[in-house]
Amino acid sequence: MEILIAFAATLLLAVLVSGMAQRSVLSAAVLFLIIGFVVGRGVFHVAPFEPNNPLVYWLATATLYSVLFTDGMRVGVSDLISTWRLPGRALLLGFPLTLAGNTILARFLVGLPWNEAILLGAVLTPTDPVFAAAIVGSEHVPSRVRFLLNVESGLNDGLALPIVVVMLDRIRATPVEPGTIAVKLILGIVLGIGVTWLLLRLERFQFFSPASSFEPYNAFALGLLVFGLASIIGANLFLAAFVAGITVASVNQQVRNAFSRFGDFVTELLKLFTLLLFGALISPTTVATRITPRGFLFGFLAILVVRPVVMVVALLGSRIGWEERLVSGWFGPKGFSSLVYGILMLNTGVPQGPRLFHLVAIAVAVSIVINSSTDVLAVRWLQRFGQQIDTVEEEREEKEEEQASDEAPGPSP
Repeated sequence: MEILIAFAATLLLAVLVSGMAQRSVLSAAVLFLIIGFVVGRGVFHVAPFEPNNPLVYWLATATLYSVLFTDGMRVGVSDLISTWRLPGRALLLGFPLTLAGNTILARFLVGLPWNEAILLGAVLTPTDPVFAAAIVGSEHVPSRVRFLLNVESGLNDGLALPIVVVMLDRIRATPVEPGTIAVKLILGIVLGIGVTWLLLRLERFQFFSPASSFEPYNAFALGLLVFGLASIIGANLFLAAFVAGITVASVNQQVRNAFSRFGDFVTELLKLFTLLLFGALISPTTVATRITPRGFLFGFLAILVVRPVVMVVALLGSRIGWEERLVSGWFGPKGFSSLVYGILMLNTGVPQGPRLFHLVAIAVAVSIVINSSTDVLAVRWLQRFGQQIDTVEEEREEKEEEQASDEAPGPSP
């Protein structure tokens, strides 16, 4: 009950200061993380949740399922095919390079074994523009940059998912056979696509005509049904969620559009609650005894070096301007999937789970504070830069018009 009161009070405070936050570097994400730490094991122990608490596991699972379902629904197959170039660079080049960079840092800087290093690298590779809302929601930011960050964040969760699942099962105390892992992943894909496609096809019969007030619940019911069936047959919940979302976006745009606002609302509430819980799980004792200075350095390098450098490399040769490359590289904040994967590592029997969790916590905290506190500043910078570009273009056009009029032949005598 204490954590519920803390969440309600923090949510109310976030609402009251939201107007100020939109005009400054304040961030609701930072607020929930800090208050979670204060009321949890960090300071007052008002709501000192333990990692093995069932609420922790189920809330983390529900949040990640919701995130992946809504992420998959953001981009249908046709959308991705029509505008694949920039997101394709970020996903096909940026994702593996980021994974490799994080893994190498974890192996040689922190000293983790290869399996744990790969797991940590995969957990910290996905991005989430929610922590840089001013970037993806501002009209002053070029649309191709906003689309790039949105599509990348929507799909890199799904790319990281199989790696995280396989590595978790590989290194936990009671490892699962590789064949069992493969079956769960395949079942998740088949279930997510098959059930969703079949039910969406049924809606085309004239007998079914949902009222407009009920349309937002359509995709919600589909997602909930896939969740229940996947839990019963042992399919991978998260992969089923992701492909189910993509199927909805690809098969029925009306269902996706009707669900969009409602789905975002539900997902955001779950995200904020999980963020509060994440802060409550951070243990200063564990940080002091098991995280060395190199661990803190890892968190900063993963956010401030690996991501920006990788994106600059991935976008080489594209027509995107250098200032847009810098913004795209800087705003790759670690998302809620990283946060939830970190929580799951505490509940799946990974021998170094507490240490890995707090390494993730450091990186996520660095990302939240830095990325979500500089997005407003970056929008202003891009706006000023765009105005300078417009001024230069106007002056160039005026000069060309003057030269054309000077070179034009005068009237014949």
